[in-house]
Amino acid sequence: MSQPPLPQYPGQPSHPGQPPPYGQTYPPYYPNPHYPPPPRPRRPSAETRRDVEAALAAREELGADYDEYIAAGLAERVEELAAYRLAELRRQDEIHGREKTEEQLSRSRQFKLAVISLVMGFPITGIAATEVEPGLVAIAVSWAGIVAVNAVYAISNRKRR
Repeated sequence: MSQPPLPQYPGQPSHPGQPPPYGQTYPPYYPNPHYPPPPRPRRPSAETRRDVEAALAAREELGADYDEYIAAGLAERVEELAAYRLAELRRQDEIHGREKTEEQLSRSRQFKLAVISLVMGFPITGIAATEVEPGLVAIAVSWAGIVAVNAVYAISNRKRR
């Protein structure tokens, strides 16, 4: 019995011994269709490249006796860059979280206003229909007012975003 062939994904090699091509090597749904794949590592900046070149030049100049100190200095620089990038990512995440919370709060308020408008609309309709002549005009005016309140709230809420 032979096993069925494995599914082929975009960017996956067609032969098992062949190395994968550069680029996308994951299925289009990996890991979650609602989130993009993780970003590719960035190329080192010119400043980082200069630091590495300076460390290599210092090693050539000072000799193998100072390798430990040169490596420690380079590692410290890498840690600084990692800490800076982590702070940048946390700041972006915090801003995104705040925006998401504000949007959820806004939608919640708009939903509550709509529910309250419907609940209050029925008694207002009943009173308008029985107390005012002609009743159809009174019903139309009362519901136009309810719709206007909801529309004004929705428009003012969109302008805030």
